[in-house]
Amino acid sequence: MIPETSQSNAFGARAIALVIDDAPETLGVISEALEANGMTVLVARSGPEGIALTHRVQPDVILLDAQMPGMDGFETCRALKANPASADAPVIFMTGLTDAEYILKGLQSGGVDYITKPVVLDELVARIITHVLNARAISSARHALDETGQSLLAFGKNGGFVWGTPKALDLVETTEATKALLSAAPPRALGDWLKGLGQTALSRSTPLMIGQLVLKYVGTTKDQTLIEIHEMRESSPIMPLIQAHGLTEREAEVLLWLSQGKTNKDIAEILSLSARTVNKHLEQVFYKMGVDNRTSAAVMADRLLHRV
Repeated sequence: MIPETSQSNAFGARAIALVIDDAPETLGVISEALEANGMTVLVARSGPEGIALTHRVQPDVILLDAQMPGMDGFETCRALKANPASADAPVIFMTGLTDAEYILKGLQSGGVDYITKPVVLDELVARIITHVLNARAISSARHALDETGQSLLAFGKNGGFVWGTPKALDLVETTEATKALLSAAPPRALGDWLKGLGQTALSRSTPLMIGQLVLKYVGTTKDQTLIEIHEMRESSPIMPLIQAHGLTEREAEVLLWLSQGKTNKDIAEILSLSARTVNKHLEQVFYKMGVDNRTSAAVMADRLLHRV
């Protein structure tokens, strides 16, 4: 029996589902169920046919058979995620393959969920509702970030690039070295840095520099790590301090003024900080530099700055 619910209300707007499966009977049953629940359904009998459809219509969700002749579901999913027209659409795999290795393979290729055949229709509809609404919420959040000019990149669990705001993409695409950040296989420096972010509280405050870009940890969602990026001019006086000791910009600024003989009170006034905040920054500076007092930190910074 085909489940019928008020999906137009659940989705808030009529959703478009793309079903890719080489079995006509599966296409028929699933299409009927989804249409009965208020969705517009597009069907394709192969991976290439489904990919071609996404160039004409942008789906809200994609149901994908893992086992198909020629281009299988995993390869199709990777191609769909590489296509801007379908990259944001959640992909739900449908297959009789239940081994953990195939489930993992589906998730690694870009899928968000996995349903075994024969498909339980009411379960499928419920999962579609969840994934479509989540995808729309994420899309709205990204649009808001774009409108406010935020410079953010998002990376998946494997370290691969997922999405970025226009401002961030403009910065990244300036050089070949930084363009590598947009790869599905991240540069080693980025991959190691992302893996280490959750290991200690200190790791989350330590920026990464790639070329002239400074990457700073913002936060982590269920599936993505958000990174803020901005450009640092090579002529900046704090650049050597950031590169040598892994300091944040603010920590480097505090250290710079410390090396010039300023007291904590002076630094607080110059940088519009409280004295307590200056003390907290200095604690992190001493830890990262491996020293235990302001004199040692000032001497090391002075030598570094005058050597460059």
